[in-house]
Amino acid sequence: MVFNTGAALLDAIVLAVVSKEEEGTYGYKITQDVRRAIDISESTLYPVLRRLQKDECLIVYDRECGGRNRRYYRITDCGLTKLQEYRREWEDYSSKISELFSGEEL
Repeated sequence: MVFNTGAALLDAIVLAVVSKEEEGTYGYKITQDVRRAIDISESTLYPVLRRLQKDECLIVYDRECGGRNRRYYRITDCGLTKLQEYRREWEDYSSKISELFSGEEL
């Protein structure tokens, strides 16, 4: 992708992915789901997950899977509120950019 992905957009994408799973989801699956939209490595994703946890947008818990613990992430009410804010901002931002690219007047 030729466009850089800033921290806020990464946060929004991760929150959107995690919000789809009511019980939460784990890091590898989050990476795979995010990769459908943008190219991202796990080493880039995990700091985003930690930041969202620190900001109380995600809660983290472990669940046994195949004899090992797997770390799961679930969106919080705070995270849902932040996601709604990101969605509103994205709608406004993307429509303005689309108008510029299409040549329409703003």
